[in-house]
Amino acid sequence: MKRIFPIAIGMFLVTGCAPKLDDLEIYTEQVRNSSVVNIEPYPMFETQPAYAYTSQNLRSPFLTLKDKQGPTVSQRNADCIQPDNRRSREALESYGLDALEMTGSFEVSGRKWVLINSNDGILHKATRGSRIGLFHGTITHISDSDISITQLLPDGAGCWQPKATTLTGQSATGDNNG
Repeated sequence: MKRIFPIAIGMFLVTGCAPKLDDLEIYTEQVRNSSVVNIEPYPMFETQPAYAYTSQNLRSPFLTLKDKQGPTVSQRNADCIQPDNRRSREALESYGLDALEMTGSFEVSGRKWVLINSNDGILHKATRGSRIGLFHGTITHISDSDISITQLLPDGAGCWQPKATTLTGQSATGDNNG
């Protein structure tokens, strides 16, 4: 008997908690009946005339020309200046000259050295003959106020032309004259 009483109360509570949805169903039916559906009809498309392709006798733009040659390439001179691409690159060759600034110079045992600061904050030292810049530059002269650099610039025909540039100590990074 003690077991039946809690089961009976549990059954009474479960059946007493059934939701009453009558008013919700009535409201839903009213909204469904009172709403007006306004759907626009699909537009009617006009039939277009067929396109008459009249270019079948012309050359296809997707095929290469058979009777014409490709672009002409000028021959490279055998005696023109070429950079040495087989040598290992130095640290200052990974910077453009506009990213470098001469900080100072000093002399040790009769050899002149220069301090160069790069735009990423690294201080480099170099001497005459050191490589510098993106265009195969070589330091040719060091003074107290500037550095003379000879770069090799491509001329577009497969050769390289030398160009003299000066990196000064007074210029700010990016303000080099050359």
